[in-house]
Amino acid sequence: MSHLLHLDSSARSDSFSRRLGAAFVAAWHDAGGGEVTHRDLAADPVPPIREGWTRICDTLLGECITDIERYEEAVRTEEEREAWAVVRPLLDELVAADVVLIGAPMYNFGVPAALKAWIDQVTFPKMVLAPRKLVVVAGRGGAYGPGTPREPFDHHGRYLLDFFNGHYAVADGEVVAAELVNSLVDPALAGRRDQHVDSFADALHRAGELGGKLAGHRIPREG
Repeated sequence: MSHLLHLDSSARSDSFSRRLGAAFVAAWHDAGGGEVTHRDLAADPVPPIREGWTRICDTLLGECITDIERYEEAVRTEEEREAWAVVRPLLDELVAADVVLIGAPMYNFGVPAALKAWIDQVTFPKMVLAPRKLVVVAGRGGAYGPGTPREPFDHHGRYLLDFFNGHYAVADGEVVAAELVNSLVDPALAGRRDQHVDSFADALHRAGELGGKLAGHRIPREG
């Protein structure tokens, strides 16, 4: 059965990215999808990388590794062992997944620090993780879709797609976003509240659609 890795990173316990993620997971289960590994990066943050991490990375720089056990050979000092103890479970979860679902609100045109810390931890020498699928579900205060004036300021969804494609060769990714969420609290955007409502409804539908569609996605594995 398919395995889903679901990451949440919103600082809010009830947020648009969490609601969209829940819709995806509900549809996943309804369609007969398999195990879901959930990691809440806001409630249980991973630490930032430190020098022990960089030493392991430098040892393996330039290699493209698919066997995580190969990393163990580069772990020698106590500082490196402490770094590896953080990284190993994160890498295991990522490699075990057939589909990666990331709940990521836009903070200050980018991703939450909690999510960036996770990205830094799993960024060892490159691994090819294709044909895994990536779905990003998001809430964004303004409108950053194609053709909008603020499209060039989207260092959020585009960044996540580029990271997974450029580092892991996962080219099959999609961003599903509820736009204009600040219209609910910002008087300057109150006139665009209906647009937000429509955007959120569309995003909920799309998240559910993708959850059902990808419930059967499995990557080829050895053995």
